[in-house]
Amino acid sequence: METGTASPYVALSALAIAVMAAVHVLGYRMRFLSYVPRSGWLSAAGGVAVAYVIVHVLPELAGYREHLGPGLADRALGLPVGEVLVYLFTLLGLVAFYGVERLAQRYRRAPTRARDVPPPPLVFRVHMATYAVYNALIGYLVLHREVKGLPSLLFFTVAMALHFLVNDRGLAQEHGAAYERVGRWLLAGAAVAGWLIGLFLPVPMGVLAALFAVLAGGTILNVMKEELPEERQSRFLPFLGGAAAYTVLLLLA
Repeated sequence: METGTASPYVALSALAIAVMAAVHVLGYRMRFLSYVPRSGWLSAAGGVAVAYVIVHVLPELAGYREHLGPGLADRALGLPVGEVLVYLFTLLGLVAFYGVERLAQRYRRAPTRARDVPPPPLVFRVHMATYAVYNALIGYLVLHREVKGLPSLLFFTVAMALHFLVNDRGLAQEHGAAYERVGRWLLAGAAVAGWLIGLFLPVPMGVLAALFAVLAGGTILNVMKEELPEERQSRFLPFLGGAAAYTVLLLLA
């Protein structure tokens, strides 16, 4: 893929990353997207992101198998070792984000903290550091994916922009003024920084495969942790509708 500044794909990817960053910068204006009870639009956005990962990303990762595990045994657990590694990195992404969330919850649920008091600064820092890395990874993958072209970029942009919206509203609810003052700018900047790194620093296909797999696991965990807790009063039918509609679009593309 041509990555020079004159490349039409690079110009389109710049527009895509601008849209994603704008979600964080302007998300605070979307007051109608209530967090509790959960807005049906947020549940639908979560369904879109999960559908994209399961229907599009995981099959796409099959194209990376040959780039993982060279020099290792040909097979593991009865499967090509590259395929095993792809799913191990997906699991790693899921487990890593689950671990970060559990760490944050240890401080968030301190018995001495009132329900209407924001979490301590450590929780904010942990969340911002984690999501900054996550957004930078997504920004990087705007330019570097196995399947190139406008349709692939469009599907990726829509799914990740909606995913950013879900994350943004969750973090705004959790951290309040600190997120609106600092966090949203940090996460928007991280996405742009990831795109800039991708523009000038391509990585080997094996590393790219691992990054994409980690993203898949992280996306699934991040969506489900927003939808499953009972206190958030999530909306199943909008979630189902978002997932079903995007699945149909992906299959027809």
